[in-house]
Amino acid sequence: MFLYNVVARLFDLYNLLILIRLLLSWVNPDPYAPWVRFIYQLTEPFLEPFRRLLPPVGMIDFSPLLALLVLSFIRRLVLSLILNLVM
Repeated sequence: MFLYNVVARLFDLYNLLILIRLLLSWVNPDPYAPWVRFIYQLTEPFLEPFRRLLPPVGMIDFSPLLALLVLSFIRRLVLSLILNLVM
């Protein structure tokens, strides 16, 4: 169960980073701020394929929502695999 909890928290943390990135897109922070760059560097590799698949419509970028949906599916799959391995 320790592995399950650690992996679940890592998924939760990455989910939170994507949500922060989504909120940052609304407030337009300084892109050179170290904490902003850190969040962008962690989330961009995952978000970029979704942005190619679902380009922004006007000023609205729906790709983070699609990414969160896929991340949720991956989370469930990985955690169920961990449970099956432990049991």
